Amino acid sequence: QVRLAESGGGLVQPGGSLRLSCAASGRNLRNYWTAWFRQAPGKAREFVSAIRRSDTHTYYADSVKGRFTISRDDVQNTVYLQMNNLKPEDTAVYYCGLRLSGYYTEERYYSDWGPGTQVTVSA
Repeated sequence: QVRLAESGGGLVQPGGSLRLSCAASGRNLRNYWTAWFRQAPGKAREFVSAIRRSDTHTYYADSVKGRFTISRDDVQNTVYLQMNNLKPEDTAVYYCGLRLSGYYTEERYYSDWGPGTQVTVSA
């Protein structure tokens, strides 16, 4: 059984940067699509980014394109989300999830969610 653990969140000023980590145990992330989602208070969980299992092709929501970068370290068995030029509207709990195949942006297609990490962007 795979277990995911997100980390790297915190409080940052607008325009700042953070790097989130999604560390996996029990399974090799190379065999899965890994996606980042986020959930702001009172809102549904929304897709942020995904990385394909085979060739690490990446996908992004329009709201983060050009500011966020997803990557995977196969030695560390970890997926990262580098977030630059953060905005107050990026404030949310960030989660990572897995699926075996196919690109989807709906959370119901992913599983094995970690507990999340809080990102707060505020002056």
